[in-house]
Amino acid sequence: MIGSIIVIGLFIIGILCGFFGLLPEILLTGNYSIYALCGLMMCVGMTLGHDKEIIKKFKALDPKMAALPLMTITGTLVGCALISLFMNNRSLTDCMAVGSGFGYYSLSSVFITQYKGAEMGTIALLSNIMREISALLLAPLFVRYFGKLAPIAAGGATSLDTTLPAVAKFSGQDFLVLSMFHGAVIDISVPFLVRLFCSF
Repeated sequence: MIGSIIVIGLFIIGILCGFFGLLPEILLTGNYSIYALCGLMMCVGMTLGHDKEIIKKFKALDPKMAALPLMTITGTLVGCALISLFMNNRSLTDCMAVGSGFGYYSLSSVFITQYKGAEMGTIALLSNIMREISALLLAPLFVRYFGKLAPIAAGGATSLDTTLPAVAKFSGQDFLVLSMFHGAVIDISVPFLVRLFCSF
């Protein structure tokens, strides 16, 4: 939760710096956001690759449970398609691109800004931050009304890191490996799906 507030705060500071012309021209014309993003993806990969026990636990997962990331992706995209019917100023692919962030705001918002412009990138950032915050705050209600897998699916890509403590607390320790596997698979899908929908 605190991490999300920090991200929103930095985002607002960035807007103010841009609005008042406080940024050097080189930052505005270069591809620094892409370089930072590549570095972030490398760090996620190194973290997963370094922990040999996680790989072993992933292999031991029940195949039915291992299908959860696919269900999360399908459910999110179907939901985005339905929402697009009520949005006159946004296309189906715009909504699908934003939804394909699955809570991974740092990655999806940069890609969408690059392909669709700053307005869509901002929508993606806020949408995905809201997904993360909702997964954190509503986890006990998700478990109560939809079952122990619900906080994992709701967290999307964040089930690997920021929403993992909420999964541990409300779904139970037995679901931690599944949550991490789910988040890792969703993380990998984000750049491919966002680019796919942005290309239309």
